[in-house]
Amino acid sequence: MSTWGILGCGTIANEMAATFQKMGHEIYGVANRTPEKAEKFADKYGVKHVFETYEEMLADENIDIIYVATPHSMHYENMKQAVNAGKHILCEKAITVNVAQLEEVLELAEEKGVVVREAMTISHMPLYKKLKERIKEGAIGNTKMVQVNFGSNKGYDSTQRFFALEAAGGALLDIGVYATAFARTFLSEMPNTILTTVEYLETGADEQSGIIMKNTKGEMVVMCLTLRAKQPKRGVVTGDKGYIEVYEYPRACKATITNTATGEVETVEAGKTEDALKYEVEAMEAAIEGNLEDDCQIITKDTMRILTSIKTQWGMKYPFE
Repeated sequence: MSTWGILGCGTIANEMAATFQKMGHEIYGVANRTPEKAEKFADKYGVKHVFETYEEMLADENIDIIYVATPHSMHYENMKQAVNAGKHILCEKAITVNVAQLEEVLELAEEKGVVVREAMTISHMPLYKKLKERIKEGAIGNTKMVQVNFGSNKGYDSTQRFFALEAAGGALLDIGVYATAFARTFLSEMPNTILTTVEYLETGADEQSGIIMKNTKGEMVVMCLTLRAKQPKRGVVTGDKGYIEVYEYPRACKATITNTATGEVETVEAGKTEDALKYEVEAMEAAIEGNLEDDCQIITKDTMRILTSIKTQWGMKYPFE
């Protein structure tokens, strides 16, 4: 069994640590920029080693995989250090802030012979594999359009990283990464046309946006994102014979397929929402063993290409880019 180290002790790291406990996985070590927080984290989850620095954790030869749960503005540097130390990486989303960062990390990982994967739930939930199988079987005919929304109302605070430009805050990378990954999952190829408009926060980060995409097959995407207005997490995949509806799509275990000719509704279920992070861990370990073939890397790369293209059109840059 692989040995894991965790970098960062925020909300998602706590959720992952609870998942490890549920799976019977031991967490070998943890590091955090605030050592006191790491100590509390270790006490809570029975972590064996608390490292004072990230460098100290990377130097420990007993660790095989680093789970990177820091803010996404730090992922690029964190991953480069881990890859250079010969560690495999499971990194939270958004995996980087632009495609150039991602390509550099993946090229370095290939040189070092380590696996780097994004902890994107949509790429690992069993439901999506089943839905793609139903599409191949002709359940909705030829795919025509994907509509996907994500809106959260976090309560505006310019000091929080969600809204701070210097922390790569804004709707696009914080929540748009989910919507984009959902859309790309159901497209037969990358979009080659992207149209978009944006409204900015007072901090200069993006508050909300509308995005329309199309590929050479004529498949289209309509996407709406906002940080200060709640929307249902709803994804719809429409074909010429029917449509798929998925609610709470980031960790969905249930969807419906409606036949537009007959009105018949099929319910498709697979996996469990509460096991979302467990699927990520299992896939990561299988990938390291060479026992996994999935489209996670394709979705990760294309999602970051799309997000980078959108941000470039806006002319928005983070201060550290």
